[in-house]
Amino acid sequence: MKTLEARLKPLMIAGLDGEAPAWREFLKLLRPALYAYFNRRQFYGDADVEDLVQDALLAIHAKRETWRRADPVTSWCFTIARYKLIDQLRKSGRAKFVPLVDDLVDFQDGVEDGAVRQDLERLLETAAPKQRALIEDVRLSGFSLAEAGERAGMTEGAAKVSLHRAMKALMKRVSDREY
Repeated sequence: MKTLEARLKPLMIAGLDGEAPAWREFLKLLRPALYAYFNRRQFYGDADVEDLVQDALLAIHAKRETWRRADPVTSWCFTIARYKLIDQLRKSGRAKFVPLVDDLVDFQDGVEDGAVRQDLERLLETAAPKQRALIEDVRLSGFSLAEAGERAGMTEGAAKVSLHRAMKALMKRVSDREY
């Protein structure tokens, strides 16, 4: 069986090239995946889930020209879906934690992982090279501050301060959506 990415990407490309039937098939295949994505994260009823699916499909349709053909289409779609969920929760005033790095069970074909990795990579690109290396070493690879500092050519204390400042700046960017 083909993965969701393998089925959707050719349809997306054909749709962008003007083939309306391919675009309809793309949306038809994407719909149940979006429904499952929102259903797992929404605890307020099917009506909200259906509204989110429709909002996401409309946004994907409207923004389809922004997708880069070299990128995975599923990651791009589920990034849009995640922002639609966050927007809906913000509008409704419901308090729910939507993590930047989603550690829930993998979605079919690892789609969510790809979206999260893509967002994280884009966010890390905004950090200075030494700060990025510290974040990757300490937060993602599990090095101690002393080991990461040594790799970056700084003391443990300097690494700790630099890492703290980098994380604070990244958190501000996430909250301001600068990346």
